Amino acid sequence: MLLIPAIDLKDGKCVRLRQGKMDDVTVFSDNPVEVAQRWVDAGARRLHLVDLNGAFEGRPVNAEVIHAICERFPDLPVQVGGGIRDEDTVQTYLDAGVQYVIIGTKAVNAPHFVNDLCLEFPGHIIVGLDARNGKVAIDGWSKLSNHDVIDMARHFERDGVEAIIFTDISRDGMMQGLNVESTAELARAINIPVIASGGITTLDDVRAICAVAEEGIIGAITGRAIYEGTLDFAEGQRLADELTGD
Repeated sequence: MLLIPAIDLKDGKCVRLRQGKMDDVTVFSDNPVEVAQRWVDAGARRLHLVDLNGAFEGRPVNAEVIHAICERFPDLPVQVGGGIRDEDTVQTYLDAGVQYVIIGTKAVNAPHFVNDLCLEFPGHIIVGLDARNGKVAIDGWSKLSNHDVIDMARHFERDGVEAIIFTDISRDGMMQGLNVESTAELARAINIPVIASGGITTLDDVRAICAVAEEGIIGAITGRAIYEGTLDFAEGQRLADELTGD
């Protein structure tokens, strides 16, 4: 089980939002590359980068910082989301050393786009599904669609995506713990890996997600908790390794 530190980027800085609201932001660092170094030193084996400006503007805005992180850690798998709306953007990120690109809103609005990407960039495409009460949210969580999250995940599995990142948006950034039940339910319904996101807050949450790892959950993204100190990242990764035999 991988614990994956989230580095959310806004205006070139490392920040965290509460429930995806751009006006409810906490700045943790002006130097995201040094933040990445901190998590790598603590034992991170993958990084999760999000271009928040990009997610809202529909184009890369913090690409320079993302490229700098990839350059600093050329052997570390990095997954990037936010503002990826065309194949050129995917190609540019992969050329810069990104291992996985995450498609969110456009995956829901234009599912054929994911199919095209999987054909052109096999092994590098992840879909992020954000849900509330089983329904997929889009456009920076500002809209709730009529799409069932499990149905959508099965569709993208058929397309050939590498994994699904699942976020329960009612929990994200609120320090309320992970929705283990809905994450495990999704993992059982598909055969590709699931990465949990939103709500990893304490070592108890690490224990809870590790308890259902065998359902097909390979990792858990953690953000605000490791910045505010309710979860010691290094301790959490050691515990996850111990519980899942990694």
